[in-house]
Amino acid sequence: MSANESRVDAHQPGEAPDWWIYRGTGRPMYDIDLTQILPPPPPWRDYGGPLPQSDGHPPEDDGEADRRLGSEFHLTEQHVDPHELDMVNASLYLRRPLLLTGKPGVGKSALAYRIARELRLGRVLKWSISTHTTLTSGLYRYDAIGRLQAAATGQQRSGPVEDSPIGDFIRLGPLGTAFLPRKLPRVLLIDELDKSESDLPNNLLSIFEDGEFVIDELARIRHSTREMTVHTADPNETATVTDGRVRCHAFPIVIMTSNGEREFPPAFLRRALQLEIKDPNVEQLAAMVANHLLDPDGLHRDALVREFMEKSRAEGGIPADRLLDAVYLATSGAYKPDGVAWPRLIDSLWHRLTTGR
Repeated sequence: MSANESRVDAHQPGEAPDWWIYRGTGRPMYDIDLTQILPPPPPWRDYGGPLPQSDGHPPEDDGEADRRLGSEFHLTEQHVDPHELDMVNASLYLRRPLLLTGKPGVGKSALAYRIARELRLGRVLKWSISTHTTLTSGLYRYDAIGRLQAAATGQQRSGPVEDSPIGDFIRLGPLGTAFLPRKLPRVLLIDELDKSESDLPNNLLSIFEDGEFVIDELARIRHSTREMTVHTADPNETATVTDGRVRCHAFPIVIMTSNGEREFPPAFLRRALQLEIKDPNVEQLAAMVANHLLDPDGLHRDALVREFMEKSRAEGGIPADRLLDAVYLATSGAYKPDGVAWPRLIDSLWHRLTTGR
C-alpha cells in the first residue's frame, strides 16, 4: 500500500473536522450559504472592496466542470487525501493562493473545478500561462487600435458623431475579473505557472497582497468620468469600474498549478500555501471513471483500473485521463480479452509522456 493510499484509508467516516467547509467530493452543497459559514478574513487579508448593488453571484458554470469532472458523484470524502482537504480549507480561511505541484495528469487543474462546483461558485476563470504571458494580459486589455478604427469609421459618416466610450474597448482578463468586488469569491485557475517568464510570479505579489489594481486608461479620465462599464472575461458580461480602480471584496480562491519545471522565488512562496497532488489510488480512479458514466456495470472498469495502476507504476506515472480513454474504447466494443489488438492498443495508450519511444 502506498503512502497516499494509507493517508486516505486513515480518514474514516465521521472523522471530518468541524472546521472543514470544502469536503473534496465535488458534490454541490445546496444546503449551505458560504457567506454564512465562512469566517471573516484575517485583518491583514481584509480588503473591504465595495459590494455591488446586486447579490454578486458569479455566472453559472458553462458545462466545463461536467466535462472535466463528470456528471455523476461517486467520489466520497473517504477517497480524498485529508491533507489536501486541510490545505484547501486553510486557503479558504486565510484567503491565500494555493500552489499545486505534481506530475502532469494527476488532477491539479481539476481541483479548481471541484471547489467551484462543490461550493457553488459558478464558472471557473482560467488563465493559461505561456512564456509570453504578462501580468497586464491577465488583468485587462485595451484595444487602442480598435478605438481608433471606430473613430475613423464614425468620422466618415454624415451628421454629428459621438465617440464610443473607452470602456467598449477594455476587457478584463481572468485575473482582473477575479478581483471584481463580489459577495462570493470567484475561483481563479492559473494553469502551468512554471511556464511563465521569471518575473511573472513576483509581479503577481502586488495584486495578491493589495487585492486591487488600476486600469490606467480609466484612471486618467476619472475627474471627468468616474464610472465606466467594461467587458469581463465572462461571456457577455460587463462590470462597472469606479475611478479606474478594481478592488476585491471577497478575495478570490486562487489555484495555481505547476509541473515542477522550475523553482519559484522565496517571496512568492511565502505568500502562497503549497500542496503536492499525489498519483490517484485505485479507489479514486474507479470513482473518476464512474463519474463520467463509463462502464456503469463495472464489467471492464475494475480490471482496467488495476491494469492501469500496474502499468503506471512501471512507467513512472501515466496521466489519469488515459484510463478514461481506455475505458471508453472498451465500452465501445474494442475490448477483446483474448485478442491481440487490445493489448497492443493499451500499450500505445499507456506510456510515459516522452518522445522517441
